[in-house]
Amino acid sequence: MSNEHPARPAPLIGRLVVVGLGLIGGSFAKGLRESGLCREVVGVDLDARSRERAVELGVVDRCEAALAQACVGADVIQLAVPILAMERVLEVLAGLELGSAVITDVGSAKGNIVRAARAALPGQLNRLVPGHPIAGSEQSGVEAANGALFKRHKVILTPLPETDAAGLALVDALWRALGADVEHMEVERHDEVLAATSHLPHLLAFNLVDSLARRDESLEIFRYAAGGFRDFTRIAGSDPVMWHDIFLANRDAVLRQLDIFRADLDALREAVSQGDSDELMTVFTRARQAREHFGEILARRAHGQPSVTSSLHSKPIGGDPQ
Repeated sequence: MSNEHPARPAPLIGRLVVVGLGLIGGSFAKGLRESGLCREVVGVDLDARSRERAVELGVVDRCEAALAQACVGADVIQLAVPILAMERVLEVLAGLELGSAVITDVGSAKGNIVRAARAALPGQLNRLVPGHPIAGSEQSGVEAANGALFKRHKVILTPLPETDAAGLALVDALWRALGADVEHMEVERHDEVLAATSHLPHLLAFNLVDSLARRDESLEIFRYAAGGFRDFTRIAGSDPVMWHDIFLANRDAVLRQLDIFRADLDALREAVSQGDSDELMTVFTRARQAREHFGEILARRAHGQPSVTSSLHSKPIGGDPQ
């Protein structure tokens, strides 16, 4: 019986550079370093302690404070900095000799990043592959880096018309190597979908908790809050700075979804005001059916099964087209 370990896959790229070693960037770096698909993984972070810990924990092979030094000879550059810091990083990259390096990112809004890239890197858009992993954790920082974080989670890539097919295929392959379920989507569609399914719920949770907390009787209200309130408002515990940046970055799409929701909320208020039993039952039943369908999708994903497309998902975000 052989004692040899299974052969590691041949490296797919030479040098991967990950800029920003928080949970997402650190997990991407660690997962690909463990996979053996990169000959070297280089981290970039402004925080000296994060750089030190990233090496100690095996998240990266080495770390640099300077972007210019880290990007020498890079094959793929992953930007995992806060979303409003992307513009500055792209401006720095514009002054470097990057050769044929592919640039990608993990921002949760794509329109602002694409606009910044068009301004900073107009001649290198063919090597740009915008992306967004829909994964996370209540933990943060490089010490929370988890190479399995993206397994069975969606990653949306939003290639531009100029994006080179080989660069897109490379970034796609790296995410799939981490066990992610990768989909491709237009930039505008991504921002509308995320505004509806992620950004709007966060906005509502922040607003509800803040509204209740500012009332004179807030302590009495929270004393009687049950599990449903906890579950609904859990996301109000998210990082305020990060979500401040996201709402500003994806402002237009968020406002469109907020206006649609406000109209629906006004209609529901009218139904309650008028005692319209039929309308209330219609809304509640429709919502319950949608929630059950969503639960089935999550269950399939947890078991590694493909999602089933249905009429619920074939409709545009925000209602039927006019």
